[in-house]
Amino acid sequence: MLLAESPMHGYQLIQAIEERSSGAWRPSPGAIYPTLNLLEDEGLITTVSEAGRNLASLTDAGREMLASLAATHTDPFAGFGSPGGGGSLVEAFGELREPVRQVARSGDPAQVEAARALLVDTRRSLYLILAGVTPPEEPGA
Repeated sequence: MLLAESPMHGYQLIQAIEERSSGAWRPSPGAIYPTLNLLEDEGLITTVSEAGRNLASLTDAGREMLASLAATHTDPFAGFGSPGGGGSLVEAFGELREPVRQVARSGDPAQVEAARALLVDTRRSLYLILAGVTPPEEPGA
């Protein structure tokens, strides 16, 4: 979808995905560049070397495939940053990344287990919210 808007370098695609997902997803170069190679092998994009970087552009076949997918697939970035509060939820989720990494790297076994249990409880509570059930209040909350 992004290449339908304009040709881009791999790094530009990484930045665009991060921006459109409100920071929730920043794909690694190890995900982007093999994907671009696959799309080129399939004849869906072409790449042209420009200032030492490969600029990817959709081919006619790539545009046709996107048009055929448009009927059955939604914009993968549609839910990010939405006015219904989705953006703030995504931002709150993003704010968990660094503390989880720090506990995983620096926490002792008891701290790691406490963090894991908290994440498991949070996942269960989120599913209860979707089911229309109010999650139980934590003691002292």
